[in-house]
Amino acid sequence: MTREVHWHQGEITREDRERLNGHRGITLWFTGLSASGKSTLAVAVEEALHARGGHTFILDGDNIRHGLNRNLGFSPEDREENIRRIGEVARLFREAGVINLTAFISPYRKDRLNARAMGPGDDFVEIFVDCPVAVCEDRDPKGMYKKARAGLIPEFTGISAPYEEPEHPEIHLRTDRLSVEECVGRILGYLIEKRYVSDREPAVAGLSE
Repeated sequence: MTREVHWHQGEITREDRERLNGHRGITLWFTGLSASGKSTLAVAVEEALHARGGHTFILDGDNIRHGLNRNLGFSPEDREENIRRIGEVARLFREAGVINLTAFISPYRKDRLNARAMGPGDDFVEIFVDCPVAVCEDRDPKGMYKKARAGLIPEFTGISAPYEEPEHPEIHLRTDRLSVEECVGRILGYLIEKRYVSDREPAVAGLSE
């Protein structure tokens, strides 16, 4: 016998939380190959948003696999479930009025579309962190590509497993051509232009506005 499950709505709405925070609750979904720069950019963008008074949180692929998704591997089925779970968590953060930044390879287009579909759509910003495999291999901070080439890591995205590039990302960054600072500037410019965040400059510590 299946127990009925109902959504319980509190008295404080998402709009109430966003008004208190001074910005919208959105997801910045960084996607790209391993070593393309997703985590680096997520950290840098969070710092910039925090300096502007933003309420932020990073959901990083490695960190999530230490806890919430520690029981998942890297098969296509487990990758799909990995992204489904994080999509749900990101949606809850949006409901809380928080700017959440996800740094996952998320190789399958369908899974990213499903994560987007969990909300109204305009609160999900897909950021394609585009970098050629050869450059990612040269960076290879964890030595993962070398192990994948040696056959020690099966189903490694970009080598023995596919990566499906976004067709219509809100932001497309070539991290082999742009500096971290340039990428952050483009992301902030987009968020300000679309009125996700205020164009107010961050306050200088120790000085009144």
